[in-house]
Amino acid sequence: MSTLPDPRPEPDSPLDLVGIGIGPSNLSLAALAHQRTELDTFFYEQCPAFTWHPGLLLDGARVQVPFLADLVTLADPASPWTFLNYLRARDRLFPFYFAERFHIHRAEYDAYCRWVADHLPALRFGHQVDAVRWNPERDLFEVDFTQLDTDGEAEALGRTYARNIVLGIGTRPHVPDALRPLVDAPGVPVLHAADYLDHRDTLLAAGHVTVVGSGQTGAEIFLDLLRHRPAGRERLHWIGRTPAFAPMEYSKLGLEHFTPDYARYFHGLPEAVRDELVRTQWQLHKGIDAGTLAAVHDELYRRTLDGGWPDAVLTPGVRVRTAGRIATTRVELHLEHLEQNTRSRLTTDAVVLATGYRERPLDRLLAGLDPYLRRDSSERLRIDDRYRLVTDPSVTGSVFVQNAERHTHGVGAPDLGLTAWRSATILNTLTGKEPYPLPDRTAFTTFGLEQRQPQIPPARRPRALTPLVDGV
Repeated sequence: MSTLPDPRPEPDSPLDLVGIGIGPSNLSLAALAHQRTELDTFFYEQCPAFTWHPGLLLDGARVQVPFLADLVTLADPASPWTFLNYLRARDRLFPFYFAERFHIHRAEYDAYCRWVADHLPALRFGHQVDAVRWNPERDLFEVDFTQLDTDGEAEALGRTYARNIVLGIGTRPHVPDALRPLVDAPGVPVLHAADYLDHRDTLLAAGHVTVVGSGQTGAEIFLDLLRHRPAGRERLHWIGRTPAFAPMEYSKLGLEHFTPDYARYFHGLPEAVRDELVRTQWQLHKGIDAGTLAAVHDELYRRTLDGGWPDAVLTPGVRVRTAGRIATTRVELHLEHLEQNTRSRLTTDAVVLATGYRERPLDRLLAGLDPYLRRDSSERLRIDDRYRLVTDPSVTGSVFVQNAERHTHGVGAPDLGLTAWRSATILNTLTGKEPYPLPDRTAFTTFGLEQRQPQIPPARRPRALTPLVDGV
C-alpha cells in the first residue's frame, strides 16, 4: 500500500489545527477558520462528500431552528459563508424574501452546507482517521489516516502532525437492544429512520407499518406514511415511550436554554445535577414541532369527513420489551404500557425506528491519548468551558470537541443554534485573540443566584506565538 503524498510544501511541518469529522459543527469551524489566514488547518472526513441526514430529507420537512442559525452568522454575519450569501450566489434572495420563511427546508440546509463544503480548500473527504497520539518528544499530536478510493477501499496511508485537534465526528443512529437483531437480519424491513427515504417505497407497499419513537422524526415519518396510504386502509401504528405525543418547548424564554448563558450555567453545576437535568429536559429537544402535530391531526381529521375513522393507532407511553420474527416476513413486538403496567403483542409487516441518535464513542479514536485524559465519576471525558478535553498538563496542545459535550454543557450541545458560537469560542481560544467578538450576555433569564462570569483562560495557541497552558 502506498503512502499518501502531502499537498503542503513541507509535509512534515505541523498544522495548527486538525479537524476529525466534517458535519455541520466542524464545517462551521472550517468556514470561520478559513478567514484566519494565520492558521494552517486540515479537516478529515471518511465519507466521499458532505451529507447531512440524507434519509430524512422529506418533502416539506423543515429545520427546527431559524435560518440565522447557519454555519457562521451568529458569530460573523459578514462572513462569505452565510446562508443569505448562499442565496445570493444562487440568485434566490428575492424569492426567499417573498417567501417570508424563517425556518428553511431541511433539504435546503443540506444544499447550503454542501455549497460551503465545495468552496473550502482545507477539507479532505475520503480520509479515514485511524488513530490520534501525543508525541511528547515533538510536543505534537500525530494523526494517522487512510485515504479511501471511490469504493471506500484503502488506497494510501498518511500521517499529519498537529498542535491542536478538534473532534467533530457527530452522532450515529441508536437502535434499542431489543430490536438490534431484527435490524441486522435480512428479509423483514426493520430499519432506523436514518434510512427511511432509501426504503420508503418498500414501506408504502407493506401491509402494516409500525413507527417507534415519539419525537419529531417519528411524527414526520408517520405523517409521510399517512399521507401516502389509502383512506380507510392506512394500517399504521405509532408508539413511543413518552407519556404523550408532546409539543417541543418553543416559548421565547424556554428557548433561552439554548443560549451560551445557559451552557455556562450548566457547566458550573455539580455532575449529578447536570445528569438529572439532561434526563428531565427531554421536551426541550425531543418533543414535536407544534406545526407537525397540527398537520398529523389535520390529516387524520380529513379522513373522517366521509364517516368512520382512519385505520391508524397512536399510543404514547409504550416501550418495546422484546421483538422477534414470525416466519420470515412479519415482526412481533412485545409491548409494555408504562402507566398501566400492562403488556400486549403487536404483529406488523415493517418497523421504522425513530429512536434518535447517540454520540459516537471516542474511546477507539482516542485510545492513544487515554493515559493523558481526565474523566468524571461516570468515566466520561471531562470537558472544560472552552470545549477542550481536560488532559494531563504534560500535553501542551488542545483537543477540542464539538457536539460531544451534552453531559458538561447541556441540551444545547447538538443544537444548530450554538454551532457558530462554539466554533468562534474554539478559534478565540486557539489564537489567544478575539477574532470573533462574542457578547457576554445572550439571555434575559438569569440562571442561578450566583452569577458566574465567563472566564477567558490563557490561550492555547500554536507555540511559535505563545505558550500553551492547560485550563479547566
